[in-house]
Amino acid sequence: MPNSALKVRYQQYLDCLNAQAWERLGDFVAQAVVYNGECIGLAGYRAMLERDYQTIPDLRFVSDLLLAEPPWIACRLVFDCSPRGSFLGLETHGERITFSEQVFYRFEQGKIVQVQSLIDEAAVRRAVAQP
Repeated sequence: MPNSALKVRYQQYLDCLNAQAWERLGDFVAQAVVYNGECIGLAGYRAMLERDYQTIPDLRFVSDLLLAEPPWIACRLVFDCSPRGSFLGLETHGERITFSEQVFYRFEQGKIVQVQSLIDEAAVRRAVAQP
């Protein structure tokens, strides 16, 4: 898949997440997807995303920096949201926080087969520590 087509495909995936169109997730994510070194499969990936939206109802995936080197996409996602209760083991008290996620995706035949994700937990800690 050419660089520009891969970027378009990835944006379609983000649109699917933002719409919470879980019935379409399999159009973008492979059945045997590996997340941070663990094969969680499509069902596990979907469950993870659904839990994220339960904890953060106003969650929105916004691409801040996007690089494509097929079959890889590297993206810096930025989140500006209000988690409920505990998030990453921290009590957020429903406060609005901003943080980022650095994530690498490997695509095969137009679908995500591997995800490596790192959330900026220090930014979350700073945000919830502010009075």
